[in-house]
Amino acid sequence: MKGHRPTITVLCGSTRFKAEFEDANRFLTYAGNIVLAPGVFGHADGIDLTDDRKARLDELHLRKIDLADEVLVINPGGYIGESTRAEIAYAEKAGKRVSYVDYTVQGQQQ
Repeated sequence: MKGHRPTITVLCGSTRFKAEFEDANRFLTYAGNIVLAPGVFGHADGIDLTDDRKARLDELHLRKIDLADEVLVINPGGYIGESTRAEIAYAEKAGKRVSYVDYTVQGQQQ
């Protein structure tokens, strides 16, 4: 890998899908990608975020998209919420390749 920069992939999707994010992160890391992902899973972990904190986390995630070569949308059951739609639009406008993965980690509830 010396001299070659790995692909930087940012994961987007609802934070209710924490197990799927972890699975995708592990898979892409094993494949040699640099993975950027949410650091807080408010929905999955039952964290009640203030409006200010959510706005700051949303802005931080847009900066992760800026750094990335590509975006992978985690969307079990085809679910894409309002925040994720905005992130996809932002990424597409920036010319990022956007891909989708629609699966659920076995044994996890949605």
